[in-house]
This record gives sequence, structure tokens and C-alpha cells, in this order.
Amino acid sequence: MGDKSAGRAFIGSFTSAGGRGIITAAVDGETGALTETGASDAVADPSYLALASGRTVLYAVSETAEGAVGAFEADGPSPRPIGARVPVCGAGPTHLAIASGHLVTANYGSGSVSVLPVGADGEPVAASGVLQHEGSGPHPDRQRGPHAHQVLPDPTGRWVLSVDLGTDSVRTCVLDPESGELTKHGETALRPGTGPRHLAFHPAGGHAYVLNELEPTLTVCRWDADSGVLEPLEETPVLPDGAAGPSYPSAVVVSHDGRHVWAANRGHDSIAVLALDETHEKAELITTVPCGGHWPRDLALDPTGRRLYAANERSGDVTWFDIDPETGVPRRSGSLDVPAASCVIFA
Repeated sequence: MGDKSAGRAFIGSFTSAGGRGIITAAVDGETGALTETGASDAVADPSYLALASGRTVLYAVSETAEGAVGAFEADGPSPRPIGARVPVCGAGPTHLAIASGHLVTANYGSGSVSVLPVGADGEPVAASGVLQHEGSGPHPDRQRGPHAHQVLPDPTGRWVLSVDLGTDSVRTCVLDPESGELTKHGETALRPGTGPRHLAFHPAGGHAYVLNELEPTLTVCRWDADSGVLEPLEETPVLPDGAAGPSYPSAVVVSHDGRHVWAANRGHDSIAVLALDETHEKAELITTVPCGGHWPRDLALDPTGRRLYAANERSGDVTWFDIDPETGVPRRSGSLDVPAASCVIFA
């Protein structure tokens, strides 16, 4: 018998839509099943979470008009708030990451990226800088201005990348660890109207895969960490030919062995399975499988890389899948009720 509770997961949910905020769950080491152990609604609409490298402090964005982040002690059955919420000086933050000892947030509403230093106790303090994005795109409603949707460090930690749905571009930035200032280094234009939302790096570090929300495609890119240049190579569909109805892809994950990519499709309510060739520069759609619910907002691999978890926002659940190691095809294994689920991360 294996360890019946081999880890923990943290789940974000929209309190404005009936969610309970941040949920802590035990992860069964044999089956991957989640069991809720506690929750905290101390932060409104904690739509995305990040865990500090010490794995005892959890951070959450508050995706509200005023925009804020909160910190939590994460070593108990329920998240425990550390200090007060801290404004991000931006509207509607949708994503955050830890880079060079700072929190960085992607502020969708204001189209900006904020930097917040972190104190010795893990508590964030007032923003040290805000980088405002500029530009627009051809979509009449969604691209009237910039909409930063994701921000993350590259695998080397030297660069910070921000994905902007409104400007059809990815910005490469430098974060000064002393001043907390974020400076734009370059900007990569993607095809107009695609609406890039999230990207994920290949484990080898030389490629990245950008998932587009306004058109259901994946843009394969080459990444040069020496120069900080992201180069688009090709686009691949994440839906089969003839798929009915509108679909809005949301989250992208690359397998630990670098052979497969998974993408969540809201509307189509599916998980796309793509195979990568040996160059990592060709992605082929193999199949799609049902996401186990409705409106999959996020996907996450467990630390072993053997299971995939989908946060299905509108059906209110997190569904987990066992992954076939050869084909990469997920097979549904179970689910946990989580109203208005928005994201899943693992300790």
C-alpha cells in the first residue's frame, strides 16, 4: 500500500459566484483523489494561487475591480491569512507568480503587470512598480486595449514574461531584484486576433507554447534564454475540424517528459491532447476528451506528472484524470465538488 495522503492541493474559487475562496485538499498518493480539509474566504475571488518555494506561504490574487493580493500560511488544514490584503495598483488581476523574491501579478482589467516585494515573514508589501502595457487588437470587444492575462518567470529565472490577450503579444521583461522595478526588454507579436492567454515552457527550456483564447489554437515558439527572444514558429488547432459552437481555450500544460501538451477548451468542454515531435517545434492534435464538467478554467499536473486535474468553473468541480504514459490521453478517475473552481496548484 502507498501513502494514502501523499500531498496537498490548493484550489481557488470565485466567492462572487458561490465559491468558498481558497480550499485546501489532501491528495491520495495511490489514486490522486482530493479530500477537502478546510477553506478560507479571507480574499474575495482568489482566481489564481502561487506557492512560495519554502511551500509554507500561499499567495492569491483577488480578481476584483480594485485588485489585491493576499498571503496565507499553508501548512495546516485550512489557509490562515498573514496580514491584510495588499493593493496591486491594477484592476482585475488574473494571475500571479514569484520571481526574484517578488510577487508579480497580471492585471487583466488595467492591462498592466505589478511587482510587490515580499517581507521576511512572507507577507507582501506595497507595490514597488507597475509596468503598463500599451496597444490593442482587431477584436471589437475583447481587444480595445491591453489585457495582461498571465505573468511568469522563464525557466532560468532571468526573465519575466507577460502574455497579453488584448495586444496579441508576449512581453519579455527584466525584474531588478534590488529596486523591484520591471523593465520591458522586448515584445513578440503573435497573429492579430488570436488573443493569447497563457503559455507554458517545454521542460528542456528552449521552447514555449502559447494558448490562444480568441481563436482555438496553440502557437509553438522557440525561446532563447540568452537573448530573451521568443520566436513564433507555427500554429496548431486545439479543436477537431467541425467542432460545434464557440470555444475559449484557457490553460496549457506540458508533460514532464516533454512529449505531450494539454489544453483546456471552455465551451467545447474538453481537454485537447497534442503530441510534440523530437524537435519540440511541431505539435499535432491527437484527440480531445471531455473535461468532466463545464467550462474548464485551469489545468494542472500533479507533482508525479501522472495525473491531470481540471478546474471546471461553471459545473463547480475539480476532476482528475490518469494519463496514459504512451499516448498522453487522460482518463477520468474522479472529482471533488468545488463551486466556481478557478485553479489548482500542488504543494
